[in-house]
Amino acid sequence: MTRIEAVMQRIRAGIMAGTWPPGDKVWSIRAAARELQVSKNTVAEAYDRLVAMGQLEARTGSGYYVPRRSRHEQLPKAISVAQAVDAATLLREQLIRHYDVRVGEGRPPHGWVGNPDFRPVRFPSGPAQADEVHGYGNPWGFHKLRDHLAQTLADRQISAASEQILTTLGANHALDLIARQLLEPGDTVLVDSPGYYPLFAKLHLGGIQIVGVRRLANGPDVDDLNAKAARHRPKIFFTQSQAHNPTGSSLSLPVGHRILLAAARHDFLIVEDDPFADILAPDAPRLASLDQLERVVYVGTFSKTLSAGLRVGYLAASPALAEALCDLKMLTIACSGDLAERMLHEFIASGQYLKHLRRLRTRVAQTTHQAMEIASRLGLEIFCEPEGCFYLWAFLPPGDTEERLVHEAAQRDIFIAPGYLFTPERRSTRAAMRLNIAYVAHPKFSQFMRQRHA
Repeated sequence: MTRIEAVMQRIRAGIMAGTWPPGDKVWSIRAAARELQVSKNTVAEAYDRLVAMGQLEARTGSGYYVPRRSRHEQLPKAISVAQAVDAATLLREQLIRHYDVRVGEGRPPHGWVGNPDFRPVRFPSGPAQADEVHGYGNPWGFHKLRDHLAQTLADRQISAASEQILTTLGANHALDLIARQLLEPGDTVLVDSPGYYPLFAKLHLGGIQIVGVRRLANGPDVDDLNAKAARHRPKIFFTQSQAHNPTGSSLSLPVGHRILLAAARHDFLIVEDDPFADILAPDAPRLASLDQLERVVYVGTFSKTLSAGLRVGYLAASPALAEALCDLKMLTIACSGDLAERMLHEFIASGQYLKHLRRLRTRVAQTTHQAMEIASRLGLEIFCEPEGCFYLWAFLPPGDTEERLVHEAAQRDIFIAPGYLFTPERRSTRAAMRLNIAYVAHPKFSQFMRQRHA
C-alpha cells in the first residue's frame, strides 16, 4: 500500500467510525500531514482522489468536508464505480456495467462476439460412462480440448505435450495458481509497467512485493529489467509479449532474446500471458517459443476472443511444474468446468470458431485504424499503433490530470480507465488512459473531450 492509499484509508475509516460525521470538516492538509507523518503533497493527492470519488468535498478557502447524504445515498454510482480509483472498482464496473459510454472497458462489445452457436454436449452413452457424464471431469481438463491446444501451441512454435497443458477458469485463474504455487509472502516479482492491473491486485493479496519494468513500444525495457532484477532478485517476471494490455505494444524478436538472457543471468522465471493469441500471427515472437517452456510458463484464454462467460483458459509449463499446478488446482477447485470445455471443443471442431476469428481480426484491424484517427483529432497522443488487441494507450494533453478527467467523465456517464491504475506504484509518469477501440468513436466521448479542451 502506498502512502497516498494509506492516507485515503485512514480518512475513510474516520468517516465510517463517525469521527467526522456528514457535514464535518476533516483535518486540514497541514494537520493531516503532521498527524499521519507524511508530506503535505501526499495528503493533497489523497484528498484530491477522495474528492474525485465523492467521499470528500473541497470548499475553496475553507478546507475539506464530509458530504451530507441521506442513508440511502451513501454509495452513489459516482463513488462506487465510475471513478475507477482502484483495481476493485475498475473490475466491478467491467463486470456489472453501470455506465453508458465505456471507453475504459477491457472487453469487446457484445456485437463483436455475437451469439456463438454452442451445440449440446454429446456425452458417451452406457452405464460405464455415467461417471464421465455426471462427475467433476478430469482435473487436467477435457482431453480433446487439451489435444487441440497442444496443436495450437505447436502452430505457435511452442512444443508442449497435452500432459503439459492444464485448463483453468480463464487466464486470471491460471495466474492465481502460478502465484500460489511459486511465491510466498515477501517475495519480489517484476511486472510490466504499465501492465495488467488485476494481476497486481492478486499479488498484493498474497503479500508479494511488485516492481514495475518500463514498457516500450517494442516490449519491456531490457536495460530497466536487468537493473531491477540485479537490485531486487525477483522470482518471476510477469509479462504480456504480444498485444499488450494496456499499451497495445508487442515484443520484438531481439528484445525477446535479451529478456531470456536476463532471466538466465538473474535466475528468474517468466510468466507470459497471451490473451489475444488467437487473432495474432502464430509466428509472432513469443518468449515461450524461444524458450520452449524451460523458464517460461505460457498462459492463454478464450475470454478475450470468444466469451468471458465460458471461463475457459489454460497454461502450459514444464512437466514437473504442470503436475504441481494440477495438484493445486484439485486442492482449490477440484476441477474446471467440464461442460464448458466440452462445449468449447464442439464449437472449435465444427469450424465455427475459425470463422468467428476471421471476422474478429478484420473488425479489430478496421476499428483500430478508425480509433487512431479519432484520438489524433481529439488531441490525444497514442503510445504506439497496436495490432490485434482492443486497446490504445493515450497520453493526456499537458496540464490535464487523470483524476480530473475521471471525475468529469463520470458526471457525463462515461467510464474511464485512468493510467495510474495500470502501474504497480499507482502513479503515472505521464497522465494517460486506456481506451477501448470499440468505444472511441462514440459521439458522447468525442463531444466530452472536445469540450474539455475548447
